Amino acid sequence: MTPIAFLDLKAQQARLAPALRARLETVLAHCQFVLGPEVAELEQRLAAYCGAAECVGVSSGTDALQIAMMAEGIGPGDAVFLPAFTYTATAEVPLLLGATPVFVDVDPRSFQIDCASLRARIEAVRRAGRLRPAAIVGVDLFGQPAPWVEVRGIAQAEGMFLLDDCAQSFGASLDGPDRVARKLGREADATAISFFPSKPLGGYGDGGALLTDDPARATLYRSLRTHGEGETRYEVLRIGMNGRLDTLQAAVLLAKLDGFDAELARREAIACAYDAGLAGKLATPVRVAGSTSAWAVYAVLLPDAAARATTQAALREAGVPSAIYYPRPLHHQPAYRDRHDGVSLPVSEDLATRILALPIHPDLTDQEVARVIAAVPG
Repeated sequence: MTPIAFLDLKAQQARLAPALRARLETVLAHCQFVLGPEVAELEQRLAAYCGAAECVGVSSGTDALQIAMMAEGIGPGDAVFLPAFTYTATAEVPLLLGATPVFVDVDPRSFQIDCASLRARIEAVRRAGRLRPAAIVGVDLFGQPAPWVEVRGIAQAEGMFLLDDCAQSFGASLDGPDRVARKLGREADATAISFFPSKPLGGYGDGGALLTDDPARATLYRSLRTHGEGETRYEVLRIGMNGRLDTLQAAVLLAKLDGFDAELARREAIACAYDAGLAGKLATPVRVAGSTSAWAVYAVLLPDAAARATTQAALREAGVPSAIYYPRPLHHQPAYRDRHDGVSLPVSEDLATRILALPIHPDLTDQEVARVIAAVPG
């Protein structure tokens, strides 16, 4: 039996080959390989797609997080609050800048940051008096939005910078106050996007972007991504970094962006098929109310670690791949546990033992989806 691909970039590339080749050949002809015209075009299209005033292309999602925090002057003595159940980049950036990540628990079914835990963690830091509560990073995990109305209210009440780590969820939407769906990208002071190949809108290498409605922030981001440049290349106004977006990656993303909504629709159809076919076998994802998901990850829950291992073995036998996002919460990672204050985060700790991701990408066929469903024991 032919194994199913967890992520099938070859099939995607074959489907988009003419558009990809045309875009790449244009770059090869003009030879502006760093911050070329395709980068500016991509920035304009991404901003328009999300309804944001500004978009700044950068070299990776991690660099997007770092540039956003550098622009706010976040560093030693600052506390940055972020979920314990997410990818390492969210925590490593504050540490690289000398700040302290403060890990927050998550909701047991949506996997998004838990606002009751967030409030309690902020209050504990204020009582201790060693750190200044400086920023909150909300993560739109697995393709779904964080609880932005509540998180934004907390940030505003506390006078803290709010950053959206939207690495996994570009293309997702959340109802606004008027109950009209709007794409993620404007829920926080700034939004960081990743174009890593496995993301819903992925390049063929690293890449990222920052969205903001604040022109002053956007100007600062452009300076920071290019070694702190001012009006000219050799005017250095501040300490920056090499965070520029390669033109070839922008060209790939432009080719993909043309069919992106169709890919999102296919991901949604697959998720709906899984929801129906797996009901009663295991706990399928709970959808965030008033939202649509980009379905970067379709994560199910098993009763315990033993049941997960049994399910993974059955899937392997049927040629179906699976993955564990994430096998350890961040506060248990060797690099971070000494920076953690020792507070138990029980939901994040429990999820790490039971969560399992099934294949979900726009080139999965209906037959392959049916194979996945049939391979799950129940």
